[in-house]
Amino acid sequence: MSETLHQLGEQHVATFLLQLLLLLGLARGLGYVFQRIGQPALVGEILVGLLLGPTLLGRLAPGLHARLFPSDAVQFAMLDTVSWIGLLLLLLSAGLEVDVSVAWRQRGDALKIALSDIILPLMIGFVPALLLPERYMARPDQRILFALFVATALMISALPMTVRALHDLDLLKSDLGLLILSALIINDIIGWAIFTLILGFATQARLDLAHIASVVGGTVVFAALCMTAGRWLVGGVIARIQKRSASDTGMMLTFVCCVGMLTGLITQRMGIHALFGLFLAGVMAGGTPALSERTRHVINQMVYAVFVPVFFASIGLKVDFLANFDAPLALLFTIVGIGGKYVGARVGARMTSLSRWDREFVAVTHTPGGSMEMIVALVALQQGLITVPVFVAIVFAALVSSIVLGPWLAWLMRRRPAINVLDIFLRRATRLGLRGETRWDAIQELCEAAAEQESLPAADALHAAVRAREETAGTALGEGIAVPHARLPGLRKPAVVLGRSIAGIDWDTPDGLPAHLIFLILTPEEDNGLQVQILGALAHGLQDEELRHRLIAARDEQEAWSVLRQALGQQNLLRARV
Repeated sequence: MSETLHQLGEQHVATFLLQLLLLLGLARGLGYVFQRIGQPALVGEILVGLLLGPTLLGRLAPGLHARLFPSDAVQFAMLDTVSWIGLLLLLLSAGLEVDVSVAWRQRGDALKIALSDIILPLMIGFVPALLLPERYMARPDQRILFALFVATALMISALPMTVRALHDLDLLKSDLGLLILSALIINDIIGWAIFTLILGFATQARLDLAHIASVVGGTVVFAALCMTAGRWLVGGVIARIQKRSASDTGMMLTFVCCVGMLTGLITQRMGIHALFGLFLAGVMAGGTPALSERTRHVINQMVYAVFVPVFFASIGLKVDFLANFDAPLALLFTIVGIGGKYVGARVGARMTSLSRWDREFVAVTHTPGGSMEMIVALVALQQGLITVPVFVAIVFAALVSSIVLGPWLAWLMRRRPAINVLDIFLRRATRLGLRGETRWDAIQELCEAAAEQESLPAADALHAAVRAREETAGTALGEGIAVPHARLPGLRKPAVVLGRSIAGIDWDTPDGLPAHLIFLILTPEEDNGLQVQILGALAHGLQDEELRHRLIAARDEQEAWSVLRQALGQQNLLRARV
């Protein structure tokens, strides 16, 4: 008997390893291919699940599919456990992208955009979901909860997806990028709170006002504690770890994961889903200045290199997407999901002082549902809140919104008249031998150099504005480049000053490398998106490693200017109003 159980266990382990090999290897490989063609990796990861699952392999070779993915309960549980770990860590990683302090500093315009992007999409999604036939509902007696869930799923924007898109366009460090991220942070926090509350209500046998009040109150109080005392406590521990073992990223990762498991356990016990707890844990850790960009990058790499591909690939193993694909429903959810978020963000952006082009850009960046929309749908399916056709339709809408984001933003970026980027540089202010050892010293030197030029504010005014922006969110791009910048009232036209540090300056870069090339960017307060274009042009023009090395090694200003002309001569910008 024991020998039989031993052999059975070995067979389970062997099958489990084969499943992981196929899912991880193919998902990462196909995800990389999709990234190379400008599409999100999750499209390739989902596609692997469709290819290996009942949608394709189960149809074409049912025997092989049964051997690779047997219906045995133990075998299923082994793979499902890994998928759940991936899901939990994905929410933890998403929380790390959330810096509440940044959102708070941007709270004026960001709050207008975020609230509009929550309320309007909820209203737009609720009505058609409420009118759907009963065959789409797992529990027809809970029609209102069903409609609220669908509206919430279609309302949630994928912060990681937008971060990736802004990074690819080299706009993540711009003021507009900061505003977009701040609005999405608020959207994420409120959206996940709404979803977990709906999920908690749906799992109760009966609802009453006292229960609703206790769940809502408990969620608000716990979230508030995490955002205040929790951030302070977690930040203190992270600072201690950083001080004692700055190079031990593993210890930091262990601590952050333990915090996530604890908060997940607490929220699960409170009657709201553990996913919200993991997300809050990421928020607590993500808002800590002691958590370096390098550490965040390492944590994200670990999550996205192993667990996330397996999770998204496993989605395709759970459902036959062809058999359950309802084209009218998928089209409805796609239009409502993309359109609702676009309208919500656009209306909110109209209440700000943003230019017309910036308002359009903000609206588009809020449209992807991506991974967050899929996670919400999967959890609801597992809890029996929605039917399989509804799940498939939501996944389809999330994929479409993710696929169109990149081309849509690229198209917007091309809709501008142009001038040569080199016209904006203050060549006489160039400093190829920065003496400062910190970023604040470098900013001071470059501001003093800029202030010596005609029609520019005094050095103290420049330094105050640039330092305030740098303290709000760091401006290091990585690969040895930093772009401190500010928008200034009264400035007639934009200006860029080049500074170089041969030794390199610690700028808390994502790749952990020191900054050698520092570009001080000054733009008018009403710059009509010019700052966005300058940042994008610099990052794109200096993406060639050889050019960067030549600029760092330039012997004098003439040689440095020759390299800049080669790198940036073809870059175009929106013409500034003067």
